[in-house]
Amino acid sequence: MTAARRPGPRARAALLAASAAAALTGCTTGESDDTTLTVYAAASLSEAFELIAADFEAAHEGVDVRLNVGGSAGLVAQVQQGAPADVLATADTRTMDALVADDLVGTPRAFATNTLQIAVPPGNPADVMGLADLVDPALHLVVCAPEVPCGAATTAVAARAGLVLRPASEEQSVTDVLGKVSSGEADAGLVYVTDVARAGDQVEGIAFPEADAAVNTYPIAAIDRTGRTGRTGRTADQAELAQAFVDSVLADGGRATLADIGFAAP
Repeated sequence: MTAARRPGPRARAALLAASAAAALTGCTTGESDDTTLTVYAAASLSEAFELIAADFEAAHEGVDVRLNVGGSAGLVAQVQQGAPADVLATADTRTMDALVADDLVGTPRAFATNTLQIAVPPGNPADVMGLADLVDPALHLVVCAPEVPCGAATTAVAARAGLVLRPASEEQSVTDVLGKVSSGEADAGLVYVTDVARAGDQVEGIAFPEADAAVNTYPIAAIDRTGRTGRTGRTADQAELAQAFVDSVLADGGRATLADIGFAAP
Protein backbone atom coordinates (compact mmCIF):
# COMPACT_ATOMS: atom_id res chain seq x y z
CA MET A 1 0.00 0.00 0.00
CA THR A 2 1.32 3.41 -0.88
CA ALA A 3 0.52 5.24 2.39
CA ALA A 4 1.90 4.28 5.81
CA ARG A 5 -0.78 2.97 8.13
CA ARG A 6 -1.00 1.75 11.65
CA PRO A 7 -2.44 -1.78 11.97
CA GLY A 8 -5.92 -2.28 13.40
CA PRO A 9 -6.56 -4.10 16.66
CA ARG A 10 -5.69 -7.81 16.47
CA ALA A 11 -9.15 -9.01 17.37
CA ARG A 12 -10.77 -6.79 14.74
CA ALA A 13 -8.31 -7.98 12.11
CA ALA A 14 -9.12 -11.60 12.88
CA LEU A 15 -12.84 -10.92 12.63
CA LEU A 16 -12.46 -9.05 9.36
CA ALA A 17 -10.26 -11.79 7.93
CA ALA A 18 -12.89 -14.38 8.78
CA SER A 19 -15.65 -12.27 7.21
CA ALA A 20 -13.63 -11.69 4.04
CA ALA A 21 -12.75 -15.37 3.77
CA ALA A 22 -16.40 -16.30 4.08
CA ALA A 23 -17.30 -13.81 1.34
CA LEU A 24 -14.79 -15.46 -1.01
CA THR A 25 -15.73 -19.06 -0.31
CA GLY A 26 -16.41 -20.96 -3.50
CA CYS A 27 -15.06 -18.26 -5.85
CA THR A 28 -11.74 -17.47 -7.45
CA THR A 29 -10.45 -13.89 -7.19
CA GLY A 30 -7.44 -14.35 -9.41
CA GLU A 31 -5.22 -13.09 -6.61
CA SER A 32 -1.47 -13.35 -7.22
CA ASP A 33 1.68 -11.51 -6.30
CA ASP A 34 1.44 -7.76 -6.84
CA THR A 35 -2.31 -7.75 -7.47
CA THR A 36 -3.44 -4.15 -7.04
CA LEU A 37 -6.89 -3.12 -5.88
CA THR A 38 -7.59 0.60 -6.31
CA VAL A 39 -10.08 2.05 -3.84
CA TYR A 40 -11.42 5.58 -4.17
CA ALA A 41 -12.82 6.97 -0.90
CA ALA A 42 -14.19 10.25 0.43
CA ALA A 43 -11.61 12.28 2.35
CA SER A 44 -13.46 11.80 5.63
CA LEU A 45 -12.95 8.03 5.29
CA SER A 46 -9.17 8.28 5.12
CA GLU A 47 -8.30 6.87 8.55
CA ALA A 48 -11.00 4.20 8.58
CA PHE A 49 -10.16 2.90 5.13
CA GLU A 50 -6.43 2.82 5.86
CA LEU A 51 -7.19 0.44 8.73
CA ILE A 52 -9.70 -1.63 6.76
CA ALA A 53 -7.30 -1.82 3.81
CA ALA A 54 -4.47 -3.00 6.07
CA ASP A 55 -6.67 -5.76 7.47
CA PHE A 56 -7.82 -6.70 3.97
CA GLU A 57 -4.23 -7.01 2.76
CA ALA A 58 -3.42 -9.19 5.75
CA ALA A 59 -6.27 -11.50 4.81
CA HIS A 60 -5.41 -11.55 1.07
CA GLU A 61 -1.77 -12.41 0.48
CA GLY A 62 -0.26 -10.64 -2.50
CA VAL A 63 -2.94 -7.96 -2.70
CA ASP A 64 -1.92 -4.30 -2.54
CA VAL A 65 -4.79 -1.92 -1.75
CA ARG A 66 -4.11 1.53 -3.10
CA LEU A 67 -6.25 4.30 -1.63
CA ASN A 68 -7.13 7.48 -3.45
CA VAL A 69 -8.93 9.83 -1.04
CA GLY A 70 -10.45 13.20 -1.89
CA GLY A 71 -13.68 15.10 -2.32
CA SER A 72 -16.51 12.79 -3.38
CA ALA A 73 -17.56 14.93 -6.34
CA GLY A 74 -14.02 14.95 -7.70
CA LEU A 75 -13.65 11.19 -7.29
CA VAL A 76 -16.93 10.59 -9.13
CA ALA A 77 -15.74 12.82 -11.97
CA GLN A 78 -12.51 10.82 -12.20
CA VAL A 79 -14.41 7.55 -12.46
CA GLN A 80 -16.69 9.03 -15.12
CA GLN A 81 -13.60 10.02 -17.08
CA GLY A 82 -12.22 6.48 -16.97
CA ALA A 83 -9.94 6.47 -13.93
CA PRO A 84 -8.86 2.90 -13.05
CA ALA A 85 -10.80 2.56 -9.82
CA ASP A 86 -12.11 -0.79 -8.58
CA VAL A 87 -14.17 0.41 -5.58
CA LEU A 88 -15.72 3.76 -4.69
CA ALA A 89 -17.06 5.00 -1.34
CA THR A 90 -18.60 8.48 -1.23
CA ALA A 91 -19.76 10.71 1.60
CA ASP A 92 -23.34 10.93 0.40
CA THR A 93 -25.80 9.14 -1.85
CA ARG A 94 -26.20 12.10 -4.23
CA THR A 95 -22.67 11.85 -5.57
CA MET A 96 -22.87 8.06 -5.91
CA ASP A 97 -26.18 8.38 -7.77
CA ALA A 98 -24.34 10.02 -10.68
CA LEU A 99 -22.44 6.78 -11.28
CA VAL A 100 -25.56 4.70 -10.85
CA ALA A 101 -27.17 6.79 -13.61
CA ASP A 102 -24.14 6.14 -15.83
CA ASP A 103 -24.22 2.36 -15.15
CA LEU A 104 -20.66 2.54 -13.81
CA VAL A 105 -21.18 0.83 -10.45
CA GLY A 106 -22.92 -2.17 -9.04
CA THR A 107 -25.67 -1.72 -6.47
CA PRO A 108 -24.41 0.74 -3.80
CA ARG A 109 -24.68 -0.31 -0.17
CA ALA A 110 -24.95 2.14 2.74
CA PHE A 111 -22.30 1.42 5.38
CA ALA A 112 -22.04 4.48 7.67
CA THR A 113 -23.44 7.87 8.56
CA ASN A 114 -21.76 11.09 9.65
CA THR A 115 -22.87 14.45 11.04
CA LEU A 116 -21.48 17.95 10.84
CA GLN A 117 -19.74 19.70 13.70
CA ILE A 118 -18.16 23.14 14.02
CA ALA A 119 -14.37 22.96 14.23
CA VAL A 120 -12.47 25.83 15.86
CA PRO A 121 -8.78 26.31 16.72
CA PRO A 122 -7.67 25.29 20.22
CA GLY A 123 -9.01 27.70 22.82
CA ASN A 124 -11.80 28.85 20.49
CA PRO A 125 -10.37 32.39 20.13
CA ALA A 126 -13.46 33.66 18.27
CA ASP A 127 -15.80 32.41 21.04
CA VAL A 128 -18.01 30.43 18.67
CA MET A 129 -20.83 28.80 20.63
CA GLY A 130 -23.20 27.58 17.92
CA LEU A 131 -24.30 27.74 14.30
CA ALA A 132 -25.78 31.24 14.63
CA ASP A 133 -22.35 32.64 15.51
CA LEU A 134 -21.08 31.69 12.06
CA VAL A 135 -22.97 34.57 10.43
CA ASP A 136 -20.76 37.15 12.19
CA PRO A 137 -19.13 39.12 9.33
CA ALA A 138 -15.96 39.47 11.39
CA LEU A 139 -15.60 35.69 11.59
CA HIS A 140 -13.26 33.98 9.11
CA LEU A 141 -15.39 30.95 8.19
CA VAL A 142 -14.46 28.14 5.81
CA VAL A 143 -16.85 25.47 4.51
CA CYS A 144 -16.98 22.85 1.79
CA ALA A 145 -18.17 23.86 -1.68
CA PRO A 146 -21.87 23.10 -2.32
CA GLU A 147 -21.11 20.29 -4.79
CA VAL A 148 -19.13 18.41 -2.13
CA PRO A 149 -21.17 16.30 0.35
CA CYS A 150 -20.04 18.27 3.41
CA GLY A 151 -20.95 21.46 1.52
CA ALA A 152 -24.40 20.15 0.63
CA ALA A 153 -24.91 19.28 4.29
CA THR A 154 -23.75 22.76 5.30
CA THR A 155 -26.29 24.32 2.95
CA ALA A 156 -29.03 22.12 4.38
CA VAL A 157 -28.34 22.91 8.04
CA ALA A 158 -28.05 26.64 7.35
CA ALA A 159 -31.37 26.61 5.49
CA ARG A 160 -33.07 24.70 8.30
CA ALA A 161 -31.80 27.30 10.78
CA GLY A 162 -32.82 30.21 8.53
CA LEU A 163 -29.23 31.45 8.33
CA VAL A 164 -27.19 32.80 5.43
CA LEU A 165 -23.54 31.88 5.75
CA ARG A 166 -20.92 33.98 3.98
CA PRO A 167 -17.73 31.93 4.15
CA ALA A 168 -14.34 33.36 3.33
CA SER A 169 -13.65 30.28 1.21
CA GLU A 170 -15.32 27.13 -0.07
CA GLU A 171 -13.09 24.06 -0.24
CA GLN A 172 -13.25 20.93 -2.39
CA SER A 173 -12.83 18.51 0.51
CA VAL A 174 -13.52 18.40 4.22
CA THR A 175 -9.81 17.78 4.77
CA ASP A 176 -9.03 21.20 3.30
CA VAL A 177 -11.53 22.86 5.64
CA LEU A 178 -10.04 21.08 8.63
CA GLY A 179 -6.53 22.08 7.56
CA LYS A 180 -7.38 25.79 7.49
CA VAL A 181 -8.93 25.61 10.95
CA SER A 182 -6.13 23.57 12.51
CA SER A 183 -3.51 25.94 11.08
CA GLY A 184 -5.29 28.96 12.56
CA GLU A 185 -6.02 30.38 9.10
CA ALA A 186 -9.75 30.21 9.84
CA ASP A 187 -11.78 31.01 12.97
CA ALA A 188 -14.22 28.19 12.31
CA GLY A 189 -15.16 25.55 9.77
CA LEU A 190 -17.92 23.03 9.25
CA VAL A 191 -16.58 19.48 9.10
CA TYR A 192 -17.70 16.02 10.20
CA VAL A 193 -17.67 14.71 13.75
CA THR A 194 -15.11 12.12 12.64
CA ASP A 195 -12.78 14.81 11.31
CA VAL A 196 -12.78 16.63 14.64
CA ALA A 197 -11.99 13.37 16.40
CA ARG A 198 -9.20 12.56 13.94
CA ALA A 199 -7.60 15.99 14.41
CA GLY A 200 -7.06 15.37 18.13
CA ASP A 201 -5.87 18.47 19.99
CA GLN A 202 -5.36 20.44 16.76
CA VAL A 203 -8.99 21.62 16.85
CA GLU A 204 -11.96 21.73 19.18
CA GLY A 205 -15.42 20.53 18.16
CA ILE A 206 -18.71 22.28 18.85
CA ALA A 207 -21.89 20.26 18.40
CA PHE A 208 -25.04 22.05 17.28
CA PRO A 209 -28.62 20.73 17.13
CA GLU A 210 -29.25 21.87 13.55
CA ALA A 211 -26.77 19.22 12.35
CA ASP A 212 -29.52 16.63 12.66
CA ALA A 213 -31.12 18.20 9.57
CA ALA A 214 -28.37 16.80 7.34
CA VAL A 215 -27.02 13.42 8.38
CA ASN A 216 -24.88 12.08 5.53
CA THR A 217 -25.22 8.45 4.52
CA TYR A 218 -22.10 6.86 3.00
CA PRO A 219 -22.54 4.32 0.16
CA ILE A 220 -19.92 1.95 -1.28
CA ALA A 221 -19.93 0.03 -4.56
CA ALA A 222 -17.65 -1.91 -6.88
CA ILE A 223 -16.93 -0.17 -10.18
CA ASP A 224 -18.49 -1.96 -13.14
CA ARG A 225 -17.50 -0.96 -16.68
CA THR A 226 -18.97 -4.02 -18.37
CA GLY A 227 -20.04 -3.07 -21.85
CA ARG A 228 -18.76 0.51 -21.54
CA THR A 229 -16.24 0.09 -24.35
CA GLY A 230 -16.68 3.65 -25.52
CA ARG A 231 -15.13 5.02 -22.32
CA THR A 232 -11.49 5.66 -21.68
CA GLY A 233 -9.61 3.81 -18.95
CA ARG A 234 -9.49 0.11 -18.16
CA THR A 235 -12.31 -2.24 -17.35
CA ALA A 236 -12.24 -3.42 -13.71
CA ASP A 237 -10.74 -6.89 -14.19
CA GLN A 238 -10.83 -7.78 -10.48
CA ALA A 239 -14.58 -7.70 -9.97
CA GLU A 240 -14.63 -10.48 -7.38
CA LEU A 241 -11.78 -8.99 -5.38
CA ALA A 242 -13.43 -5.56 -5.49
CA GLN A 243 -16.69 -7.06 -4.21
CA ALA A 244 -14.74 -8.81 -1.46
CA PHE A 245 -13.41 -5.43 -0.31
CA VAL A 246 -16.94 -3.99 -0.34
CA ASP A 247 -18.09 -6.98 1.72
CA SER A 248 -15.25 -6.43 4.20
CA VAL A 249 -16.40 -2.85 4.80
CA LEU A 250 -19.96 -4.08 5.38
CA ALA A 251 -18.87 -6.96 7.62
CA ASP A 252 -18.69 -6.79 11.41
CA GLY A 253 -14.97 -6.03 11.40
CA GLY A 254 -15.32 -3.12 9.00
CA ARG A 255 -18.26 -1.70 10.92
CA ALA A 256 -16.29 -1.97 14.16
CA THR A 257 -13.44 0.00 12.64
CA LEU A 258 -15.83 2.71 11.45
CA ALA A 259 -17.51 2.88 14.85
CA ASP A 260 -14.15 3.20 16.60
CA ILE A 261 -13.44 6.33 14.55
CA GLY A 262 -16.84 7.89 15.23
CA PHE A 263 -19.04 6.90 12.30
CA ALA A 264 -22.58 5.86 13.10
CA ALA A 265 -24.45 2.94 11.53
CA PRO A 266 -26.66 3.67 8.50
